[in-house]
Amino acid sequence: MFEQLSEVAGRLEEITAQLSDPDTVRDPSRLQSLMKERASLTPVAEAYSEYRSAQQTILDCEEMLEAEHDEEMRGMLKEELAQAREDEETLREKLRIMLLPKDPNDEKNVVVEIRAGVGGDEAALFASQVFRMYSRYADRQGWKVELTSVSESGIGGFKECVFLVNGQGAYSRLKYESGVHRVQRVPETESGGRIHTSACTVAIMPQAEEIDFQLDLNECHFDVFRASGNGGQCVNTTDSAVRLVHEPTGIVVSCQDEKSQLKNKDKAIKILRSILYQKEVMERHDAEAEERRSQIGSGDRSEKIRTYNFPQGRVTDHRIKLTLYKIDQIMDGDLDEIIDSLSAADQAAKLAKSGEG
Repeated sequence: MFEQLSEVAGRLEEITAQLSDPDTVRDPSRLQSLMKERASLTPVAEAYSEYRSAQQTILDCEEMLEAEHDEEMRGMLKEELAQAREDEETLREKLRIMLLPKDPNDEKNVVVEIRAGVGGDEAALFASQVFRMYSRYADRQGWKVELTSVSESGIGGFKECVFLVNGQGAYSRLKYESGVHRVQRVPETESGGRIHTSACTVAIMPQAEEIDFQLDLNECHFDVFRASGNGGQCVNTTDSAVRLVHEPTGIVVSCQDEKSQLKNKDKAIKILRSILYQKEVMERHDAEAEERRSQIGSGDRSEKIRTYNFPQGRVTDHRIKLTLYKIDQIMDGDLDEIIDSLSAADQAAKLAKSGEG
């Protein structure tokens, strides 16, 4: 670990020198890349500096205790020593986590796909509520949500919806949400008061850039059509909606939220690129089965990850056996406690794996 920390400190010095080079200033892309790297390394270097400071305090206190005979002063030194040892251990653990391999997608925007599963109209209603849950969570984080396509059911639910979440660190927070979300409650349409179980599937995909995945537009064809549903007079009376078909895979992406056909086409391309990139990533993960099993939330949309039980007011995440009795707050976007717990469990699993190595 300390060899890595020395490398980080050395690299930070190199970047600082390069940033003061006039040639770097004249190259905007290189300048941006170096500033981004410096921003990612600076917290590690600062934590390492604090760690070394705590170590020095320990050495100083131990040395002074050997020479000090005044009991009151010795008591103060012992308190300072105990605090420094506690700080050292806390910072050591913090540094171990900071040095874990970073997910290259963590800072990306996100493409989210929600589909109603078993349960008919009740599943579609739940799917629309899950969309609202993520929208409210995004609002809390200061992120922007763009609904790109939606297929509504007859009673106001969503058979399927796709939307973008734009914001710093969006994927790092939402990546644990892929899988089957199950709901248990008495549907409004149920006269007998029986509890029904239905579900929706959520797929979280990092928004891929051209550098991540080269999409060959010669393998795609576009159709335009008149948008339907809410969207204003201009949207509904012009052929602004776009349907993009990727012929090798048969994947179809529709986008109709913008008044401009060009903007809809651009969004459709972004979504298709992200879907194909995620497909490629999942295929690689399938080839690395052991590594994938060690992850908290593999991104497999067939995995049942969470149950929302309305009669009991509880939400249970099955991967980490976490149960919270605040379903109303969670459905209103209060997801931080769940996501923080999943992130901590993921880090613990990775630390354990790195310790084995």
